Amino acid sequence: MLSKPLKTRVYIVDDHPIVLEGLKNFLQSKSDDIELKGGCGTGKEAMEALLTEDIDVLLLDINLPDMNGIDLCKLIKQQHPDINIIAISIYNERSMITKMLQNGATGYILKNASAEELYTAIKTVVNKSLYFSADVQRSLFEAALDDPLDLPRLTRREEEVLRCIGEGKTTAEMASQLFVSTHTIETHRRNLMQKFNVSNSAALIRMATQYNLL
Repeated sequence: MLSKPLKTRVYIVDDHPIVLEGLKNFLQSKSDDIELKGGCGTGKEAMEALLTEDIDVLLLDINLPDMNGIDLCKLIKQQHPDINIIAISIYNERSMITKMLQNGATGYILKNASAEELYTAIKTVVNKSLYFSADVQRSLFEAALDDPLDLPRLTRREEEVLRCIGEGKTTAEMASQLFVSTHTIETHRRNLMQKFNVSNSAALIRMATQYNLL
């Protein structure tokens, strides 16, 4: 005889009574595979509840009256590393999302998400996968385009030569200013062009400006 699958145990932390009750009502309607373990409106209450309740997924509002939800996320993961935390927020800024991820959250959905999306998020993170609302994914993607990950790594001397090139200085002027030979300046110039994948100084200046290095 097959054993009945274990239910996913869920706890909610949100200080808005209407939101809290709405989430509770929805999750209780999914009682076939979700067990609602309760809910509260403060970080202190959440930490106390986790001392006695076994939780699989914690739905965590980032804005709480007694402490920052980002800090609470980190604290919970330190003391209860097996709990999967899904951030529920009105904020869609990259900085907020990445801070929650860095502090251990495995999901991030916006408060305008549908109830069914919330259910999908819960079932996704409990299976050890990340879940993001579509708008959150778009925010992260667009931010990545604005902040390229392939920023060339420059030495201190290369940075100095790059600034001089941007100022329109000649090789001789740069050599005099930096107290090195013209051969050394040309070597740095070639290295810079190689790192930025360009073939002339004008293109180098354009790329450096794009990376906000000039």
